[in-house]
This record gives sequence, structure tokens and C-alpha cells, in this order.
Amino acid sequence: MKQQILNRWTNEVLFECDVPDDVESGLAVRYALEKATEAHANLSGAYLRDANLSGAYLSDAYLSGANLSGAYLRDANLSGAYLRDANLSGAYLRDANLIGAYLRDANLSGAYLSGANLSGANLSDAYLRDANLSGAYLSGANLSGANLSDAYLSDAYLSGANLSGANLSGAIGADYAIACTRILPEGSLIGWKKCKDGLIVKLRIPEEAKRSHAFGRKCRAEFADVLAIEQRDGDGWKPAELAIAKHDGKTEYRVGQRVVPDSFSEDWMEECAPGIHFFLTRLEAEAY
Repeated sequence: MKQQILNRWTNEVLFECDVPDDVESGLAVRYALEKATEAHANLSGAYLRDANLSGAYLSDAYLSGANLSGAYLRDANLSGAYLRDANLSGAYLRDANLIGAYLRDANLSGAYLSGANLSGANLSDAYLRDANLSGAYLSGANLSGANLSDAYLSDAYLSGANLSGANLSGAIGADYAIACTRILPEGSLIGWKKCKDGLIVKLRIPEEAKRSHAFGRKCRAEFADVLAIEQRDGDGWKPAELAIAKHDGKTEYRVGQRVVPDSFSEDWMEECAPGIHFFLTRLEAEAY
């Protein structure tokens, strides 16, 4: 039996293969799609609506603009797949592997993504309204500009995710999911910053200074006091009095003085917005 994969708009045959007799008829599309992926076929615009693709191995598949609405993709491996503009509305993706997948502008409205691994995935400007992301792993995912209105986010793991400009209105569990990523305490605290030439600055963030961080480990403060500066000295460190910021190449950090930026953005979702940037541990600052 031959199985074809057609273009959703033109009905052009994108891929065709013989399906062995021992493959269940309901899984013929999955077989063909796996073979097409193995052959690095261009499946842009493929018509795969309501297809049974459970457990399919589709790593690095090229499915730009494909229609996968209502598809059954439980446990499917779509790691690194290119799914820009794809229609995955209502798709069942429980426990699917979408690590590093490119889903920019994709339609995932009403999709079931509970337990799915989307770490490092690009979901910028994706449409995720009413999507179920309970327990989904979104570490390092790019969700900037994504529409997550009325999405279900209970127990979703968002550490390091970029949610700048995302629409979270009506999202269930969003407050808790976000709260689980909060790392900055109230009151006075110590921060660490790496400046030009690898100099490490020890900062005190006063209690009255506003502070924020997005979904990663990099933090920002309204102002900070310089407690100490160190520079490399062979295998060790030695004191220094002045350090220059890497970002603008001009902001000075002097021991015993307060550093105030030109401005401070109170939009906590903007990780790289104006402010004094720092980390909570020296090791992170050194590695930055």
C-alpha cells in the first residue's frame, strides 16, 4: 500500500512511500511521516489533520506551515523540528519531546501539552490560548509575544523562559508558576557583577532599592553600593579600586561609592532592561 503526504493548499504530493503490510492502517501516515523525516523531506504545508502520530520519531522534521490540528502526538519526538506557522490547534501532545523545536507563530490554541518538554523551544508570537501546559517543561523557552490567555499553566516549569510581551490574561496557575521562579529576597542583599577585563564587583543592594529579575538568574537593581572589586592575579585574585561596565563601556564602579544607572525599568519581564545587572552568586558572575 502506498501512502502519500499532500500539501494542504495545493494537494501536491510532498512525499510518497510503500507501507509494509504489517503496519496497521491507522498508523500508515505515521510510518510515511517518519520515513519522510528520515529522508529529510521538505514537508512544508503538509496536511496531517487528525493524524495518529503517537510515539512518532520526527526529530528535526521540516513541517513549516503544516496542518496538524487535532493530531494525536502523545510521546512523539519533535525535538528540533521546524514548525513555524504550523497549525497544531487541538493537537494532543502529552509528554511529547519538543526540545529546541521552532514554533514561532504556530497555532497551538487548545493544544494539550501536559508534561511536554519544550525546553529551549522557540514559541515567540505563538498562539497558545486555552492550551493545557500543566506540568510542561519550558526551561529556557522563548515565549516572547506569545498569547497564553486562558492557558492552563499549573505546575509548568518556567525557569529561564522568556515571557517578555506575552499575554497571560486569564491564564490559570500563572501566578503560582511565576512565583516558583522567583529568586530575589526582600531587604538588603549581596550581588555580584562581572565588568570589563573580567573584574568582579561585590555589590550591596540596599533594602530600599527596587530590584527585579525575569525568568532567568540575571537580576537588576535600581542602584547599588560597591563593597569590593577584584581582578585576576595569576591563579588568584587581588583587590582593585575601579571597574568599568562591559555593557556600555563607561559606567564606573568604585569601591565605597554608590552606582546609579541612567534609568531603571520596572517591567520585571524585561531581563535586559535598564538597571544595575548582577547575579546572586559570585560563580555565576565569573562565568557570565
